[in-house]
Amino acid sequence: QVQLVESGGGLVQAGGSLRLSCAASGRTFSDYYMGWFRQAPGKQRELVAGIISGGITNYADSVKGRFTISRDNAKNTVALQMNSLKPEDTAVYYCAVGPIATIAGMRYWGKGTLVTVSS
Repeated sequence: QVQLVESGGGLVQAGGSLRLSCAASGRTFSDYYMGWFRQAPGKQRELVAGIISGGITNYADSVKGRFTISRDNAKNTVALQMNSLKPEDTAVYYCAVGPIATIAGMRYWGKGTLVTVSS
């Protein structure tokens, strides 16, 4: 059974940092795109950052220069380092993996971890 478990969310002041981690189990995902998505109250889920096995990354414009995604294929994990956090980054953050780098292309999802950034 495939499981994705996120950790690292919490409450932080604006300008602060958090590191999210996601541990995958049940199969290896070295050939899959791994991504972080977020959904704020009343808004649609959006891609934050993603990474393919070769290390090529993509980021939402709103987080470029502040967030960094990384993965460890040997450990089946993906992480998101978030710096210079802003109140508008407040959302539930989800880890997901899939063969295609789109929301619809994600095959497995974690349950999410809440990030709250206070002003």
